[in-house]
Amino acid sequence: MKKLTLRNMAMALGLALSTSAIASDVERKQTSIWKVSKGDDAVYVGGTIHILPISEFPLPDTFTQIYKMSDTLVFEVKMPNATDVEGQQKMMAGLAYAEGKTLKDDVSEETYQALDSYLSKFGASADQLARFKPGMVASMLVAMEAQRSQLAGEGVDAYFMQLAERDGKRSEYLESLDFQINMLANMGAGEEDRLIIETLETLPELKDMLKSTIKAWREGNSQRIDELVVETFKRESPSSYDDVFTKRNQNWLPQIEAMFGDDDQEFVLVGAGHLVGDESVIALLEAKGYQVEQM
Repeated sequence: MKKLTLRNMAMALGLALSTSAIASDVERKQTSIWKVSKGDDAVYVGGTIHILPISEFPLPDTFTQIYKMSDTLVFEVKMPNATDVEGQQKMMAGLAYAEGKTLKDDVSEETYQALDSYLSKFGASADQLARFKPGMVASMLVAMEAQRSQLAGEGVDAYFMQLAERDGKRSEYLESLDFQINMLANMGAGEEDRLIIETLETLPELKDMLKSTIKAWREGNSQRIDELVVETFKRESPSSYDDVFTKRNQNWLPQIEAMFGDDDQEFVLVGAGHLVGDESVIALLEAKGYQVEQM
């Protein structure tokens, strides 16, 4: 089974349930990067895919070009790497139930049995995952199915984190690890059964969903990304939508604004779903009077 990361989780819980193909009529080549300008000063904001198979590399040229001209890379969060035992333990502990409670307490017997039936295909059982909260379980299911579909991969964020470390570029972060653990631990609160059963129902369509999302991202098809990621999340997990999208977008806005007026060239890289739609980071920046151009 592919090793779970919080990046997998974030992508997993933002995926769409639609599997229809993308009918793209983009006449000019564009990507999921926006140039945000204030006078002669600019900050580049790029949308990322958190699960991206190696077959999708190299990335669109614009990503590489902006990376090369940037001094500072800004990511959502600094993830513990595989050698950071303390960080990995902290992450897993934060995403597990307190002693005395398990997933069985939050989902129906029918849903629990459906989960067990699915996991049996991998030689696993629901009891092996029962100590983890629904968001964690849903993410593990997606990671497992992506692996089986040969579409697993660490994604754009991890790729650029590694490049920045190799090249000695500065890395900064919009959120703390504690913040993300807490957010993801509370994912689906009050609708735990719904989250697990709908994830199970979606898994047979995952391959098509991932391909559609990646295609829309590569083409800079903002409307399609909005449909696949944001609108579906809003519809399927309304109780978590504000915490995952609206509030975080608003929290990031002043941090991005503070990047103007210094000597660094920043390249901000966040999940593509945060950059599309009426409540997106890009929409908020436009409303504040910044000039925005999709590249």
